[in-house]
Amino acid sequence: MFTGLIETTGSIRSLTPTDGATRIVLDAPASLTARLKEGDSVSVSGVCLTALDITESSFSADLAAETIARTSLSRLTSGTAVNLELPTPAGTPLGGHIVQGHVDATGTIVELSPLHPETPEHSDWRLRIRVPVALTRFIVEKGSITINGISLTVAGLEFDVVTIAIIPHTYAATNLRTLTVGSEVNLETDVLARYAEQMRLQSLAAEGSLTEAGLIARGF
Repeated sequence: MFTGLIETTGSIRSLTPTDGATRIVLDAPASLTARLKEGDSVSVSGVCLTALDITESSFSADLAAETIARTSLSRLTSGTAVNLELPTPAGTPLGGHIVQGHVDATGTIVELSPLHPETPEHSDWRLRIRVPVALTRFIVEKGSITINGISLTVAGLEFDVVTIAIIPHTYAATNLRTLTVGSEVNLETDVLARYAEQMRLQSLAAEGSLTEAGLIARGF
């Protein structure tokens, strides 16, 4: 489990399709790789991966077909910045929210602009992302959402566009600073919202208000 508080950033070194999974190699700071062991989980821009072939300055991972289908990782190019976070040890305060590293889908940035353009290095930013309509039932104002592994708070939702306020520290410490309008981002909705929605729909099904086919159509 992660919290969505990004520890550091790294970058894509290479992506190599193989007969099985696609192998991704990432450059990462020694402050992170020194704590990694073969088989450990690590969040790469919000995607939970298993670390392999760890060196002082890099590690590798395999991307399964599901990961390739759900996330942006296989479409990133060499040198692209990624957010990195190690799992949260038991007993550690949860500074963000519960993040599984199980990406639901990708979204597209439609706005990323400083609210004080005269001093962008000290400004907070407005981030607006178009998300798949099917995910909007798990997104509420003031609720949590994970964008590229970053724990963020929803400021507003207009149909399929989520608005998020970004503080200067988050912008400077994550790969948001490298993104522009049109950039693809990984999305993970709040797992508690997913459970709540599932319980609601199952209750409706038990009452006869919703059929099993209706549950399946809604992704349950």
